[in-house]
Amino acid sequence: MADKYDVIVIGAGPGGMTAALYATRANLNVLVLDRGPYGGQMNNTDAIDNYPGFTEVKGPELSQKMYDTLMKFEPDYKYGNVQSVELDGDEKVIKTDDEEYRAPVLIIATGADHRHLNVPGEEEYSGRGVSYCAVCDAAFFKDEDVVVVGGGDSAIEEGIYLSQMAKSVTVIHRRDQLRAQPTLQKRAFANEKMKFIWNAQTEEILGDGNRVTGVKYLDKENGETKEVSAAGVFIYVGVLPQTEPFKKLGILNEQGWIPTNEHMETKVSGIFALGDVRDKDLRQIANAVGEGSVAGQAAYNYFQDLKN
Repeated sequence: MADKYDVIVIGAGPGGMTAALYATRANLNVLVLDRGPYGGQMNNTDAIDNYPGFTEVKGPELSQKMYDTLMKFEPDYKYGNVQSVELDGDEKVIKTDDEEYRAPVLIIATGADHRHLNVPGEEEYSGRGVSYCAVCDAAFFKDEDVVVVGGGDSAIEEGIYLSQMAKSVTVIHRRDQLRAQPTLQKRAFANEKMKFIWNAQTEEILGDGNRVTGVKYLDKENGETKEVSAAGVFIYVGVLPQTEPFKKLGILNEQGWIPTNEHMETKVSGIFALGDVRDKDLRQIANAVGEGSVAGQAAYNYFQDLKN
């Protein structure tokens, strides 16, 4: 028999925990499901200095504070790798590897993962010079030389953003021209702080054991291996929404993101989505928390309408 709840939240990042907090405070019976540690990508962030209320806080510390706040209201919290979600009348049936859960309300907060280069040093120096978010980490590289890997819109937008604080921004791209839209390219080429290395395959993130010191790359035109010094490496080779279990629900767009309205409602009644899994531009802790509060309240309103 499946365990039944009023609300099931899949994902325990900042948005998911906030949604669960609002739903439990409204006296709903809530289950939070996640396949990994609560906090999500915050746990990979050494220091956060753009979340209101903290001049600076370590990612794992903020994760713990959010979790402790949530658990005061005693939702169920379980680990599970969600395989599929099906509809059964008003109920949503969530199947994990070995369990099944039911609820009339589902909140999806599964986030998105950055594509990795999968080169030596990338994992080792993650959070110690390797970043996937300039808005999050640019301030830590004031007057430093940094590298951006990629050539699409995100890479160039973030490179321009970094140039406001960094001493220099070197863009390493595997092709001989950018894929970013022309207006972004024009701004980047006109930026005196931005340099470009073309036809280059990133092979290794270099470091001294503590921090990033540079990037090793292959010059594909002459086959030579070269290095560029840098205190930070920002990687933008794609972002993947974590929406595989929801494909059959008809709530995804062509790119796999989940569009919602301002109440975080999807195309299916009783299913809400928030945070990095949504089809949007800015993916930050602050707006994930805001969306979580909206989704938690909207879930309560939906549940009350069902009862009446």
